[in-house]
Amino acid sequence: MSHASPRRRTAVLGLAFVATAALLAGCSATPAPTATLEPGETASGSIVVSTFPFGVEEFQQAIVDPFEEATGITVELDTGSNADRLSKLELNGDASGIDVMLISDYYAALGQSKDLFAPVDEAEVPNLAEISDFAKEAQYDGPAYSYQLNGTLYRTDQMTAEQAADWETFGDPEYAGKIAMPDISVTAGQLTVSGIADVFGSDPYDVDEAFSTMASWNDNVLQYYTSSTEVSSLLSQGEIAAAPALSGFATSLVASGAPIAWTAPAEGKFMATNRAMIPVGAPNTPAANAFIDYLLSVEAQTSSAAIVGDLPVNPGATVPAELTEIAGEAATDPIGDGYSTLDIDTIVKNRTAWVDRFAREVSSR
Repeated sequence: MSHASPRRRTAVLGLAFVATAALLAGCSATPAPTATLEPGETASGSIVVSTFPFGVEEFQQAIVDPFEEATGITVELDTGSNADRLSKLELNGDASGIDVMLISDYYAALGQSKDLFAPVDEAEVPNLAEISDFAKEAQYDGPAYSYQLNGTLYRTDQMTAEQAADWETFGDPEYAGKIAMPDISVTAGQLTVSGIADVFGSDPYDVDEAFSTMASWNDNVLQYYTSSTEVSSLLSQGEIAAAPALSGFATSLVASGAPIAWTAPAEGKFMATNRAMIPVGAPNTPAANAFIDYLLSVEAQTSSAAIVGDLPVNPGATVPAELTEIAGEAATDPIGDGYSTLDIDTIVKNRTAWVDRFAREVSSR
């Protein structure tokens, strides 16, 4: 885990804030009004941004510090896993104290299904007009600020790029015991299931065919992984030849000089997004809007790509060579390169059942 910002709140402070907010709110069921700007007024004050527990120093450098300098708004970071942060938001409700939540698309949609997020006001976030269409899909209350491509990490000394791009390679007897697959519980897992369903079944949601196909490959599977550390270690040590994985996993592996590369699949190409969401009852909505607007700007998107390694949703951003060398055209135009997003309502509706079935029908066999 990266070292967090000095302003990052502790659990004790977070609980103290919630307790204070609850005391002030009394027993009223009516949420406190959200602040709005008067004509000519600019956002000010402070905000709490809930974000991922990794890459915190890089995020601080790329986004938070320049935003604070440009606006005078103070940013406090609150970090944790997608599941933990969403659970806390649901538990604390309007008293969460969170102004912006940066969260993966599935958890964003899950929160929406529980009415935890408010729609981002396009009039207050001008840079929404500048980002790619896939980043402002109507199925979400908040925009994407980065995306993740599913593909294959592979050992270049054990297979070719063409083999790595072919889903059927994962069932090739030549690679018995030399494959790792993502568990469906991780981002790459659902994208992999949908890719296989799309190629071998009727559509990306044909999990009957996907699970059957994946189960038939189990003689080749050494491990179903649940973290980037696991798959990176297996590849680096030469224990496996390939694994479906997100493009972001490849950056440090390729930079290390190891015989490892990443390639997009020839078909069944799906991607996930990270979203910027405003919780219902956010204490400082004007400053939250200002933060999201900055996050989507050319300046911030370019900086985030260079320092954090995030793939940008603003077409005007500059993408560093180390990202384009790994992901190719998809690093700047994923839709043009054949990638698609999934229908998130279908995923949310079926997620629990699919995770249970995957454990029974695929990973435990």
